[in-house]
Amino acid sequence: MTFLTGPMYAGKGEYLQKALNLTPEELSARAVFHVEEQAAGEESLEDLADRLAQYDFVIANEVGCGVVPIDPEQRRLRERAGRLSCLLAQRADTVIRVCCGLPQVLKGEWTC
Repeated sequence: MTFLTGPMYAGKGEYLQKALNLTPEELSARAVFHVEEQAAGEESLEDLADRLAQYDFVIANEVGCGVVPIDPEQRRLRERAGRLSCLLAQRADTVIRVCCGLPQVLKGEWTC
């Protein structure tokens, strides 16, 4: 599994489409997007990470930067999203951070 992360609207999906020469439909069949939103559910993060790791590509928006929310529930969701990203990075063969459409390989090898 390849895990892509980075800021919102940083070009993660577009980068992956171009690098692999895939249409949006082809990428959607092999990838799961916005996994940080799934961390808000009741499923254990370990189980969620195991399930998501079955996809070829897992894409998450970074949510840990910026001002920490005052609302305790928002802080809890932010923490769960961050912990899920850590679990996914552990399970991934390759981890790529995309910012401004530019990839930075954090783990593994990426040749496209």
